[in-house]
Amino acid sequence: MALEAAGQSFEIWSLRHPTDVKRHPLHDRLQAHVRYLPEYLYQEPARVWQARARAKTLPGYAEAYRIWRADLRRDPSRNRIRRFGQACVLAAEMPAEVLGLYAHFLHTPSSVARYAAIMRGLPWSFSAHAKDIWTSPDWEISEKLSSQHHGAAFGATCTGFGARHLQQMSDDPARIDLIYHGLDLARFPAPPVRQDRQAQDPLRLMSVGRLVEKKGFDRLIAALALLPQDLDWHWTHIGGGGLSDLLQDMAEDAGIARRITWCGACDQPEVIKAMRASDLLCCPAGWRQMATATACPTG
Repeated sequence: MALEAAGQSFEIWSLRHPTDVKRHPLHDRLQAHVRYLPEYLYQEPARVWQARARAKTLPGYAEAYRIWRADLRRDPSRNRIRRFGQACVLAAEMPAEVLGLYAHFLHTPSSVARYAAIMRGLPWSFSAHAKDIWTSPDWEISEKLSSQHHGAAFGATCTGFGARHLQQMSDDPARIDLIYHGLDLARFPAPPVRQDRQAQDPLRLMSVGRLVEKKGFDRLIAALALLPQDLDWHWTHIGGGGLSDLLQDMAEDAGIARRITWCGACDQPEVIKAMRASDLLCCPAGWRQMATATACPTG
């Protein structure tokens, strides 16, 4: 939205089809055209083969193929094959007016953007965040950051720790920028007038996040089970994920299930409303798996 407000013209190409059951209202304001690459190559074979035939006529195809084959020898996986097929579709189908590619995440999306950019003779860049930095092999990150291997024109990441790591792996550290995640508070409605919590009211806890292992909600359940029996509290969680059934079973076994509301996925207005009705925001995910509880900032 900020790029469009600044007058930038772009398309969005997605490697995956959406699976969220909720759609944030902000997305409805986006004017950029959204296109989907084949999520799996076998699902659109005709499109993939036609795109590869077209990609072979592009000036940088031979170089992109050489680089991909070198990558495939070190990573002989289906994912690596899929990356090249998606890159062929992207390079063949994106408009001639495209001046550059920007990939969100340093692992698979950057590989697709890099191969496609080489085919088309365009610059490419990326943003990196967490898993994509720390689970990618060093050889791959180093080459994506190397000017001698058709590396990125620039990269951005959101933590100082990640920025230092990538700067150390790049042949030009100045091309890696640290840009913290921001939040446009102007989009939030004015906070309501809240009454002080009365002694007889339950302590209202909430959390937001995917129900996956790295988010640490199993540790939060274990911590809540240690609270005194005479303390009246209720925890509301927003977010779905593969560990939903397991975590609910953990809560049952801990004897605290009746104190928990599992909301599943919610859109941003629903999240804001829940935050303003809560006393504490619980964030169990973090470095060294430390659990924290903070005063709810929008309360």
